Amino acid sequence: MSREAANRLTQLKHQIMSSVSAFEAVELAPPDVIFEITAAYDADQSTNKVNLGVGAYRDDSGKPWVLPVVKKADAILRDDKSLDHEYLPIAGLPSFTEASARLAFGGDSVAIKEHRIASLQSISGTGANHLGALFMSKFYKDGKTPCYLSNPTWANHKQIWNNVSVPLFDYPYFHTKTRGLDIDGLLSAMESAADGSIFLLHGCAHNPTGVDPTQDQWVKIADVMERKRHFPFLDVAYQGFASGDLDKDGWAIQYFVERGFELIVCQSYAKNFGLYGERVGCFHFVSKNAETAKKIKSQIEILQRSEISNPPAYGARIVSTVLNDKALFNEWYLESYAFEFRYRCQNLREMSHRIIDMRQKLFNHFQKLGTPGTWNHITDQIGMFSFTGLNGLQVKKLRAEFHIYMTQNGRISMAGLNSSNVEYFAKAVDQVIRESN
Repeated sequence: MSREAANRLTQLKHQIMSSVSAFEAVELAPPDVIFEITAAYDADQSTNKVNLGVGAYRDDSGKPWVLPVVKKADAILRDDKSLDHEYLPIAGLPSFTEASARLAFGGDSVAIKEHRIASLQSISGTGANHLGALFMSKFYKDGKTPCYLSNPTWANHKQIWNNVSVPLFDYPYFHTKTRGLDIDGLLSAMESAADGSIFLLHGCAHNPTGVDPTQDQWVKIADVMERKRHFPFLDVAYQGFASGDLDKDGWAIQYFVERGFELIVCQSYAKNFGLYGERVGCFHFVSKNAETAKKIKSQIEILQRSEISNPPAYGARIVSTVLNDKALFNEWYLESYAFEFRYRCQNLREMSHRIIDMRQKLFNHFQKLGTPGTWNHITDQIGMFSFTGLNGLQVKKLRAEFHIYMTQNGRISMAGLNSSNVEYFAKAVDQVIRESN
């Protein structure tokens, strides 16, 4: 072969090699459902469009809302000449993690007093869930103990646990006929599961259904879990945001601790502080004794170090400033006043009560319209989301004909409703249901 031919052959091989990727077999992943809905909504030119997909609070004008107390904390930090941009400890800002533990477990918690809680700052609730799943995959039994998720659950739960190769199973949760909790199915699944299984529980404001156990039902759940030696893994993204009452929304956490369980709590400040983009969260492991908590924390710090090294400071400083200042805390949580027979509150309760008010308004519109079906589940459910009972075809029709955007399973974000669009939404649903009957 001549040198010229050899050169052409070499060039051809290079062309072939450069055109074929070693990752050709990688499949195109489906788009995230919520972000796809938001993109479609943004592209819609209709003046009547309504976005009920996004899980973020909006005020009554449909705009993002910065809590007044967050603005005050921001001003305090901005004027603090001693602050710098040095790394936080791997476990995060101590004043933040300590205050977070008090919020979740109560200031008088025996577990706090006995130093039985390992707390680490996380990248919001998602990061806390990941840290917990990763720790359990490495240190709980053989690492292959199954985790049970509610059916349905927050979609990210499955991805998080799949990423750490823990076997996943569903447990019944939402009763399609009553649109409430399937407590019998839930308890039966717990009884049938192998002893020592992991059960991921939503501490309050279940996402996506808005259906929570009553306190009596929580007691029954704890009874079975104790007898079967199951491990409670509590995701708490809405404490205070759900009902406006921190203690009520945190009741399940504190009850499980009082019962003597070892457990994990994943805490988020996206909703109750409106700090969505700041990614502020906290991971807590409640152990049997202080020595075990110390060892667990040391191992989780190694996991955190290998992934993010150190958590971000700014959002945690905002939360810490509010939680550790009596006046700011009171403004965030306690201050309230009566006005025109409506209970209005500052900050945290302003958000929760607007959501509750929208639930009542939507229910009232359905009642006035005589919309087929029963709609008491709208006011029975709690928190940001509601499982409406609408089916996939009805959801598609609402989107195509009325420019109303929601997930295919009929879940809506109550925060997307306001005084200007709630009647429009109710009438659209009423029409679609009548046409499909």
